Amino acid sequence: MIQTDSPRTLLKSVFGYDSFRSFQEDCIRSVLERRDTLLIMPTGGGKSLCYQIPALIFPGLTVVVSPLISLMTDQVRQLRALGIDASVFNSSLSSDEYDENESAVRSGRSRILFLAPETLLKPEIGSLLSGCRVDLFVIDEAHCISEWGHDFRPEYRQLEAVRRRFPRAVCLAMTATATQRVRRDILSSLGIPDANLLLASFNRDNLFYEVAAKVDAHRQTLDFLRRFPDQSGIVYCFSRDQVDTLAASLEKEGFSARPYHAGLRPEVRTRNQELFIRDDVQIIVATIAFGMGINKPNVRFVLHYNLPKNVESYYQETGRAGRDGLPAHCLLLFGYGDIRNVRFFIEQKTDPEQKQVANMHLSSIIQYAEAETCRRGPLLKYFGETLAAENCALCDNCARPKTPDFDLTDPAKKFLACIRRTGQRFGAGHVIDVLRGSSNEKILRFGHDRLAEYGTGAEFSARQWQFLIRQFIQKGYSFQDHDAYGALKCTPKSENLLSGGERLMGFFPEAREKAKKAPKKVAEPLQGDDELFQALRQLRKELADQAGVPPYIVFSDKSLLDMAARKPATREAFSALYGVGAKKLEAYADVFLRVIAEFRASRA
Repeated sequence: MIQTDSPRTLLKSVFGYDSFRSFQEDCIRSVLERRDTLLIMPTGGGKSLCYQIPALIFPGLTVVVSPLISLMTDQVRQLRALGIDASVFNSSLSSDEYDENESAVRSGRSRILFLAPETLLKPEIGSLLSGCRVDLFVIDEAHCISEWGHDFRPEYRQLEAVRRRFPRAVCLAMTATATQRVRRDILSSLGIPDANLLLASFNRDNLFYEVAAKVDAHRQTLDFLRRFPDQSGIVYCFSRDQVDTLAASLEKEGFSARPYHAGLRPEVRTRNQELFIRDDVQIIVATIAFGMGINKPNVRFVLHYNLPKNVESYYQETGRAGRDGLPAHCLLLFGYGDIRNVRFFIEQKTDPEQKQVANMHLSSIIQYAEAETCRRGPLLKYFGETLAAENCALCDNCARPKTPDFDLTDPAKKFLACIRRTGQRFGAGHVIDVLRGSSNEKILRFGHDRLAEYGTGAEFSARQWQFLIRQFIQKGYSFQDHDAYGALKCTPKSENLLSGGERLMGFFPEAREKAKKAPKKVAEPLQGDDELFQALRQLRKELADQAGVPPYIVFSDKSLLDMAARKPATREAFSALYGVGAKKLEAYADVFLRVIAEFRASRA
């Protein structure tokens, strides 16, 4: 049914929100005025609403091109839960489901149709849509159009030609990640005027960013996960073997975890993803094959076990945390061995231009990992945005003391001297082994056990040396030569330090660890009653299981926290809660009000 209400009225009556987020209203207005628009908005910023509300107002069909089946299926479930008729065409449908969706589109009953770009290019789909009034053409994950993006897909380049078949339709292209170069490419490819670019801030101010030197990755992972009991999270690994090994290890340690990668049988992959989405499994250990289009709002942490291949991938993957706006933690374990792995795959590329782009991307993510300044600075700078404040207070660098209070001159001299005496041919691991007096085969083979520097750094652990070496590199006394397999080398600046002409003040690992801050409890932001929140969470899970949908389709954590904080006693009060529109008020008010009333009575 076509809506005649205003966007603001629909925002509350259908979606249950009291106000628009940044740029949502501007984008909706632009689309309703039939201006082709490119929207750049961070993950969790509310891009979907920017086409969903116009879809309810326009008399014709809204076509949404999306790259993954999981995203399309999730969006359809959420829309139907709100009382909005939506359809999808993809390979997961049975013939009966396909026929039902085709009928809904052909009759005009369906307001929104989701399909993949390759599906849209099929002749039979073109024939179907030619008989429909298409008012809005949405291209989600629009960065896939650009060869300079991190996820280029050739079929996206054909979307402009398809769009021309629907001259009446306004085009809305959307993405969460796009550098200035990628933005220009999207605008040019789709013929969207520069003036119609809406660029929201890339800053996710509910995410805590942290980078830790990778020393004992397995132990570090266990320690990190224990800080988030019974909460959802994703652990990203570089390889399939790592995923399988780590997932099995976590299960053995008592964590609720499952693997996800392209090497698993499709039915196993689908089942594990569904268990995670439905809160039956708390942790997914995955390669980058997992996550694009996953709209699970209550992911409280993302851990990168290995270095991502570029900043855009890292930004997008960490962006899967905290989509509900509540605090979430993003930890990257950084080891120089990971750089060699990424560089190995870059070297397999045969196209010189692709190789150049990949090396630029790798350099950017290394700069992020090695930064001593605010983590948000290099992230935002990558996308052409300047951080408003020097201290965000929500990353490891900003949370630690700012005044260097340790004299690192002697360990720096030992380190630099060791690099020189070993011929500036070895990586951090070998240099640390020499300094700590290891007697492994490699050291004995090269005779490095006979060097004057051998064993002179035994007072520091390997983990402490990793931390110190990062500082020496950041401060310009050494650098890692990636063209020489990551060998550490001295810079001209090191001469003055080695000759005693200056002293080096810096940070020591223990001081930094004590200074780290992180969000601890999901319930803190809205001050909800935790006992009631857990009771509402249990009720939500029961209702979701009965309906065969993920719990967040019923209500988000943010809605439950609002209930736990306000404890509404009437349907009118319930309707004022976050995320409660007309459909959810009718479907859920009575049962949730009953649980809240029982809780209030138990406290009387």
